[in-house]
Amino acid sequence: MIDAVADLLAFIDRSPTPYHAVAESVARLSAAGFREASESEPWDLAPGDRRTVVRGEGSLFAFQVGSVSPAEGGFRIVGAHTDSPNLRLKPRADLTAHGYRQFAVEPYGAALLHTWMDRDLSLAGRVTLRDAGALRTLLVDFARPLLRIPNLAIHLQRELRTEGLKLNAQTHLAPITGLEESPELSELLATELRAQGLAEVAKDDLMAFDLMAYDLQPAAVSGARGEFVHAARIDNLASCHAAVTAVCVSGPSPLPPFTRAIVLTDHEEVGSRSAQGAAGTLLAEGLERVVAGFKGGEPQGLARALARSWLISVDMAHAVHPNYSDKHEPGHRPVIGRGPVIKRNANQSYATDAHTAGFFTGLCRNLGIEPQHFVSRSDLACGSTIGPITAARVGIRTVDVGNPMLSMHSCREMAGAADVQPMIDVLRLYFEGD
Repeated sequence: MIDAVADLLAFIDRSPTPYHAVAESVARLSAAGFREASESEPWDLAPGDRRTVVRGEGSLFAFQVGSVSPAEGGFRIVGAHTDSPNLRLKPRADLTAHGYRQFAVEPYGAALLHTWMDRDLSLAGRVTLRDAGALRTLLVDFARPLLRIPNLAIHLQRELRTEGLKLNAQTHLAPITGLEESPELSELLATELRAQGLAEVAKDDLMAFDLMAYDLQPAAVSGARGEFVHAARIDNLASCHAAVTAVCVSGPSPLPPFTRAIVLTDHEEVGSRSAQGAAGTLLAEGLERVVAGFKGGEPQGLARALARSWLISVDMAHAVHPNYSDKHEPGHRPVIGRGPVIKRNANQSYATDAHTAGFFTGLCRNLGIEPQHFVSRSDLACGSTIGPITAARVGIRTVDVGNPMLSMHSCREMAGAADVQPMIDVLRLYFEGD
């Protein structure tokens, strides 16, 4: 059996961007027997077939066909998201000021901006280039200290002690990458692509990019007894890892009647409204094509399949903060290390209802796990995730769950080592039919 915590740390470290997270997930799925299915080609499917579909490099739909038609067996789906709040380079990123070279950045999602200061940052993402007259897109990761956003010395802002840090996203966050004579971004990119053996290109061959900063400090286990995981992007790569691991370890035999599926979508942190986001068509079209591609077909197959289906939306949950316990709803204060959390909101920020909460509770109790519960204070706005978006998009019974964590949306987050394996176990049980 794998060491789930060590495997999670490796997964996170190999996934500095959503594109790398999908590439790492596909590599793991391929090792478990999943093969690529193209969105532009017909799908011809039989019981036991395992397929992966990637859209926009940042989103993934993977499935294993059950022993009977999806119209008869339905789907069991786990959903998560691949993106995390961070700083992303603007299209014309090069800046020079007062002897320094900098890059213009834009915050992505609701990042805790102050946590990005004074860190060793690198750049990763994707670049589209012209190669032998054709366009192609490559993943790139500089994987070395390249950027830093230095704090202003206390001597020059003594009001910090009384007024706190106030950052302007436009003027205070441009990272320094070198002195003024340092290479421009296009030259840096072309040199890096050549050095990594990815492409023999000149800077003029670079057409566009999606690049983001990330913290180079490796993921780690911490605490007096190794109770905690400290890493970037725990929200929500920990849930992606649980989904991928669970579907990989759920054996092909005996094959359940339902079709297993995972969907990992990009852009959740900015509302999911994109071609590859949860509000897009990736999952709905994928499910429709699995139904249509199953040999023999079934009348009204998709609607019948959806009526027999379940979706577990897995996104990290707020653990009670010991220094800010008043920010949490009394009686609904999840604790790190005590297992999965069911998330509820009367105003549908989460899709959970009594039926789906009872279903997930039953899975947990079959493993001797008592789930925790999270509800926001009534005087605080509630966050959301892909659960209600997906439920509305495809009409499947949905429960929103996640593991408890602290420092959510920080450059470096904190979760529980003891929570990693139980979530995988619950999802595996779900995929195996109990």
